[in-house]
Amino acid sequence: MRISIIVPVYNNLKDLRECLSALIASDCPGSEIIVVDDGSTDDTASVAVQLGVRVLRLAKNSGVAAARNHGASHARGEILFFVDADVVVAPGAVNRVMKVFEDNPDLAAVFGSYDSRPRVRDIVSQYRNLLPHFVHQTGNPEASTFWAGCGAIRRSVFEEIGGFDEKRFRRPSIEDIELGYRLRRAGHRILLDKALQGTHLKKWTLRSIIRTDIIGRAIPWSRLILETKTSPNDLNLKWDQRASFVLVALACVFLTLALFQIELIAMSAAAFLGVLLFNRRLYLFFFRQRGLLFAAACIPLHLLYYLYSGLSYLYVRTGFLLRRIDTL
Repeated sequence: MRISIIVPVYNNLKDLRECLSALIASDCPGSEIIVVDDGSTDDTASVAVQLGVRVLRLAKNSGVAAARNHGASHARGEILFFVDADVVVAPGAVNRVMKVFEDNPDLAAVFGSYDSRPRVRDIVSQYRNLLPHFVHQTGNPEASTFWAGCGAIRRSVFEEIGGFDEKRFRRPSIEDIELGYRLRRAGHRILLDKALQGTHLKKWTLRSIIRTDIIGRAIPWSRLILETKTSPNDLNLKWDQRASFVLVALACVFLTLALFQIELIAMSAAAFLGVLLFNRRLYLFFFRQRGLLFAAACIPLHLLYYLYSGLSYLYVRTGFLLRRIDTL
């Protein structure tokens, strides 16, 4: 057995069928598919049983980190390929993973990206699913972290570093990013393979985006950055992304102060213009993918993203500074 494909799932019967069908169609010799049912309360596991793949069940909902670890502990492959249940991998993806490891014997892990064809068609879902595609497609191939939505790691390395931190991350969060940080600190190489892609099936709402980005990503990621003192200039942490938050914050401040001194509205406009310039490649990408109206609708969503993500970081950093003062 050369590669074990591990699919954690919780109450997602519809997406799981399409996810597994794509993996089965990949038909990679020497592979196995393991579905880990993370305490689902519906008939999700029955889909995997019907399709003839191996099913493991957790007695209670324990989080995606625990589900992936459970699958890895029962896997027989030398390579562990993690695929989220709402991701449909492109044809040949499994064979591509194997070839990447065969061609790079020093490689510890590889991950890909969502493709540019998210299934749900509303503007909010299209924006939220296209954004990580752009981020990964413009990222450094010699990656500074890991992504487990469509990512693989050598089993020996996975066991060496202790797998996902299921005690710290009991709900879907940045458990894969944290694992990537540990991989890099241990001196391992991670590759971002931009041709390894999958279609994301998730439907987003504005509320679910904000909740996920703040609670599941911005706050725990800020804590990880401050704890590890590691903030690579890559993916979501590139310098222009940090500068964009500062400019959005300044624009909001100047816009508020303009109520008392109208001249400051020019300063606010200049700050917003700076954000547009920093992110012109992204907005041009949105335009090319879905047209002018879609790109225009994405801009306020993206400005909002910078605002709450940056404020989340400031919230966490303030807490760190206050705790440090208390210990003095």
